[in-house]
Amino acid sequence: MSPSTSPRFFSEKDVASHCTKESCWVLLGTRVYDVTGFLRMHPGGEALILRRSGRDISPELEGPPHRHSENARRWLEQYYIGELDRDSSADEAQRLRERRKTEDKTNGVKEEKMAEEESSPFSLCSSVDLDKDLVDWRKPLAWQVGYLGEKYDTWVHQPVDRPIRLFGNPFMEASTKTSWYWVPVVWLPIVFYLSWHCYTMLAQGTTRLALTSEYSILIHKYSFPLFFVMGWFLWSFIEYCIHRFVFHMKPPAHNYYLITIHFLLHGQHHKSPFDGSRLVFPPGLASIVVGIFYLFLHHTLPDILGMSVFVGGLCGYVVYDMIHYYLHYGSPKRGSYMYSLKAYHVKHHFEHQRAGFGITSTFWDHPFNTVIPDETF
Repeated sequence: MSPSTSPRFFSEKDVASHCTKESCWVLLGTRVYDVTGFLRMHPGGEALILRRSGRDISPELEGPPHRHSENARRWLEQYYIGELDRDSSADEAQRLRERRKTEDKTNGVKEEKMAEEESSPFSLCSSVDLDKDLVDWRKPLAWQVGYLGEKYDTWVHQPVDRPIRLFGNPFMEASTKTSWYWVPVVWLPIVFYLSWHCYTMLAQGTTRLALTSEYSILIHKYSFPLFFVMGWFLWSFIEYCIHRFVFHMKPPAHNYYLITIHFLLHGQHHKSPFDGSRLVFPPGLASIVVGIFYLFLHHTLPDILGMSVFVGGLCGYVVYDMIHYYLHYGSPKRGSYMYSLKAYHVKHHFEHQRAGFGITSTFWDHPFNTVIPDETF
């Protein structure tokens, strides 16, 4: 609902009737929210919300088991649709709705303008106040965020549920978006081919690892899975380091260019965490990281051994991107590993942006002391 729109009024019967996947409403005090679009995104699963549909969710927001952050509460406001009229009968509620329609008609041009805004996909996704926000959402954001200065860090970590346009040029804008399936389509054939190549080369029995100038050991073909897993493990460390030290660097408030680079790399994902077109790396950008990873291993290990480690790391990257997408849009079974991982990642987005950097696993958060702490009540 647009901030300038007068609230609608609903009877308790109206709210209670919206209790399905197709239309799910909840209450927060007397405020009414249509959370249908959020069901699939909810880290606790859609069933948790559906069981509370048509009811006041104030106790659940305070916990236990989970106390919702200020960002989560701010996020909820994007689904606000009106107020509960406890005292009126259904007929009176209907009269209130009719009265509101009459009042809206007197606004003439204002009503027309509001209708135009709400017909666009941007306005349907969010209730961002276009006139009061720190940036102009009607224009590309890439060249605006650098001017936010010291306000950038706070602004970028207040997530909204709306798509972001980075560039005005259609080609540049399209190059920043990638559907999830392009990751396995582009990279898995390479993983399968290189795995076969490495195994067959090792099967020739000519690959040796030199330990000293006079002593070397033969590398058996059955050792390929070991090197593959080593590469996967190495990628998990690289994944953690990139996420923590590159994506979550805090750019200097006075540096326009570093703020812009940060926003393009990762800030836009934290500002709009459910923008499905920007949840995985575009293959062009990913190829730079993949290339550096390959060159490092090529100059560190003998050719075929370096390739064996590399293909394990590349497979780890594909799994990382797929898991990241699933953590945002999947609905894992309650109690499963993916369920806990999704809850962990959502806490990283909404409350603990300086912790919880592991995506496929929380393993590296432990030795580096960046584990998201358990909540106490």
